[in-house]
Amino acid sequence: MSDVFEALAHPVRREILKLLRKRPMSAGELSEHFTIAKPTLSGHFAVLKNADLVTTERKGTTIIYRMNMSVMEEALAAFLAIAGTKGKERQG
Repeated sequence: MSDVFEALAHPVRREILKLLRKRPMSAGELSEHFTIAKPTLSGHFAVLKNADLVTTERKGTTIIYRMNMSVMEEALAAFLAIAGTKGKERQG
């Protein structure tokens, strides 16, 4: 889970996931939304893939990225569990 939170910590990676929430996209389509170098963006894709937040599918020479919703749901549940515990501690 620490890989997931580390991946979510960067604003570019959060923006990539936001875009992928709408639909699967190719690396080229995603790169159109950013002004950073493609190798840098590729590094962000690798972090997201290593955290299992995205899955990839190769279509010829194109790589299609999809958000892995089950991992996102697990991360959200973990975050809410942490936030819920802290909220109760403050109230008590």
